[in-house]
Amino acid sequence: MLILYNFGIKIYYFFIFILKYFNKKAKLWFDGRVGIFDNIASKVDPTVKKIWFHFASLGEFEQGRPVLEEMRKIYPDKKILITFFSPSGYELRKNYAGADYIFYLPMDTASNARRFLKLVNPEIVIFTKYEFWYHYFRQLHQSNVPLYLISGIFRPNQPFFKWYGSFNRKILSFVSHFFVQDEGSKELLKAIGITNVTVSGDTRFDRVAENAAAPKRFELVERFCYNSKVFVGGSTWPPDEKLLAELVAKYSDWKFVFAPHEIKADKINALIGLLPANTTVKYSEIKNLTGRDDIDQAIRGRSVLIIDNIGMLSSLYQYGKVSYIGGGFGVGIHNTLEAAAFGIPVIFGPNFSKFLEAKALIANGGGFTISNSGELLEIMGKLQSEEFRSKAGNAAEFYVEKSKGATGTILKYIEGKV
Repeated sequence: MLILYNFGIKIYYFFIFILKYFNKKAKLWFDGRVGIFDNIASKVDPTVKKIWFHFASLGEFEQGRPVLEEMRKIYPDKKILITFFSPSGYELRKNYAGADYIFYLPMDTASNARRFLKLVNPEIVIFTKYEFWYHYFRQLHQSNVPLYLISGIFRPNQPFFKWYGSFNRKILSFVSHFFVQDEGSKELLKAIGITNVTVSGDTRFDRVAENAAAPKRFELVERFCYNSKVFVGGSTWPPDEKLLAELVAKYSDWKFVFAPHEIKADKINALIGLLPANTTVKYSEIKNLTGRDDIDQAIRGRSVLIIDNIGMLSSLYQYGKVSYIGGGFGVGIHNTLEAAAFGIPVIFGPNFSKFLEAKALIANGGGFTISNSGELLEIMGKLQSEEFRSKAGNAAEFYVEKSKGATGTILKYIEGKV
């Protein structure tokens, strides 16, 4: 099986090499790893021990961020190193001030793992939620470097729990301790003989609660939303946007703020094409305007503000009365907790089965799933009632509040091992 794994790693690398000529993200992924060891060697002192955090992408970074930032406070003299697998994490957080070093993770080969760990010299290592790399995990285990998985979530259909999953189970055996989100994950691991597990919950709750307590303010958004009921659509995709366009046409007394998942010009223009004529204004069109009259003129009569940049969404929900989270008509919904933390109802599409928080929000009345325009219009009709809307929003916020604390549980266990 190891032979197949190594072969698969090489095939993946070759596939990205070809794809980089046609795909910007693939090019960033590939080019970011060119000369990576020389880059690391030029910046990192291998004689100094470090705390290494690895994140697959931006979502995992935000999930593990509370632990990282608390460890920075507890151990201010320790060097912190971050690696990312995906460009969507690295490119957006490569200048993050909370870490001393930020790199792409070299491909998982035996030689790369040995070379990387020799250069980095980690004292402890923390992976968040996903990504199980055989050679890195094995090398850490052989070097007696503690490896922790935080906010882990496991499901019965994963290879670890199948008859053919012995190789995958071997990877898990290299982890020093698992911090999982729920009892179900703990029981699944127990069934395959893994008992070094703590049910800590999900660190995302700590992160979104912290963000909701002190969100960034956006003066232009506030002026657009002024004294209106606001609907925020976050990380939307075209299938979501086709449905949301019906709401714009029906509810002229609402303002809509959309932050699409993809912000390329053609995607933004396609979204504008779905919406009623002369209802939209792009954030990029008003952000450089300096005169109040110019700004007021640009937003006058517009009911839809399209956020055509990255980095604002997590704080945009503060202006909303209702939220819709995209991705539910594709591979899966995006972050529902960011909206729930602000105490507003959360609507999302049908593909949410892998997301415990979505199921919990539905169960407590703070979240609503829809499969078509009729269902969206029906729930939006109910949310016109301030009483119904407030009850749902309170339920969403309560769920976030009662679920906080994973960061403290993790740090209590790790503290003293650094």
